[in-house]
Amino acid sequence: MWRSSQRGRDEVTCIACGDSVARSEAREYDKFGDRWDREGKEFEHLCKPCDRERCHQPRGNLERLLEDVESAAAGRDRDAFLATYLELAERADSVEER
Repeated sequence: MWRSSQRGRDEVTCIACGDSVARSEAREYDKFGDRWDREGKEFEHLCKPCDRERCHQPRGNLERLLEDVESAAAGRDRDAFLATYLELAERADSVEER
């Protein structure tokens, strides 16, 4: 029987609350939304209570947008990060509307 790359990892850390939980009590989280394409990936994990609380609706390009914002606002304060997010999100919305 084949085993996943999680061999030997009995516990994982929930990315939402930081608790360590048994791997069997966690859910895999793929920030790109494609958990079925497993080649070369290492998944993050959510404990079951945190997984139930999160929104399971499609995120579109949210992860990519946040990576772009992080790059553009690197080393700046929270207000600059949020201003950059709003600017890039509005720009993305105007491109999608065309």
